[in-house]
Amino acid sequence: MSAPPRKVLPLPWERAGERVAPPTLAAVVRERTGVSWSRAKKLCSEGRVTVNGQRCLDPAARIPPDAVVAIDAAGPKIERGPLPRSAIVHADRDVVVVDKPAGMLSVADESGNKGTLVEHVRIVLRRTEGRAGEGGLGVVHRLDKDTSGLLVFTRTAEAKRALAASFRAHDIERAYHAIVHGDLRAQTIETDLVPDRGDGLRGSWGAYRRARGSLPPEAKHAVTHVRPIEALDGATLVECRLETGRQHQIRIHLAEAGHPLLGERVYIRDYEGTKIEAPRTMLHARTLGFVHPRSGKATRFEREAPEDFRAMLEALRG
Repeated sequence: MSAPPRKVLPLPWERAGERVAPPTLAAVVRERTGVSWSRAKKLCSEGRVTVNGQRCLDPAARIPPDAVVAIDAAGPKIERGPLPRSAIVHADRDVVVVDKPAGMLSVADESGNKGTLVEHVRIVLRRTEGRAGEGGLGVVHRLDKDTSGLLVFTRTAEAKRALAASFRAHDIERAYHAIVHGDLRAQTIETDLVPDRGDGLRGSWGAYRRARGSLPPEAKHAVTHVRPIEALDGATLVECRLETGRQHQIRIHLAEAGHPLLGERVYIRDYEGTKIEAPRTMLHARTLGFVHPRSGKATRFEREAPEDFRAMLEALRG
């Protein structure tokens, strides 16, 4: 005896004569697949449902009627853990390029720090490469804890020497996307950064107090090229290209130009405009290019900003 046909109820926005909120993602999945509520929620949380081409992990998210919802019940689960395998953008016997998540230290900045990017990369490499992934990783540059995006580690002493020399010569291509306060115009910011600009903060020589005497020996020349990409509500999406790579260079330069990053907690004390709250500093290392230390070929990688960055963009477009 065949099972009776399942009764297909109209979706919430289709109920005649009612004004109701858009349905949750789990409700849409259940309506389209006929699975149980628990299974519908699990399909969402496992990353097997996309809304307008982007994974949506929240079963309770409200879905407007014009959204395109795709369900792949047999698709791969989203990877869990501090660093998924998909964060390894490229790995060979000389270098490893990683898409660093925000909120993770690149390397330990003081004794006893755990859960760093370099530790998690080693774990992933051991799992994916076996004994071949057990070697050490060389550090040639870093990203701030709250900055997301591309970073390269080396796997041999020769690769470390070659890439370290490229960084010193400013031959590395590095482009960042950032969301800043206010309406920022295209400009090149060129200053000399010192550990204390006069108020206890790292900053540009002469930016906080009028420079007196000769440039201090600890000053480091810094150049950032800034280009606006999109005007937002009270903010601007910009691209920052580094000619040099000093500690906190982008954050300092943008703040001293009067346009601190959204989510900035340190270099914002002088900003008098309306502050826009953000969960972290809205800075993403989008492009990384270098000459491969073994092949000598130009190598270039790009990764789009993560979900929290894109969500902030969407909120400021509204």
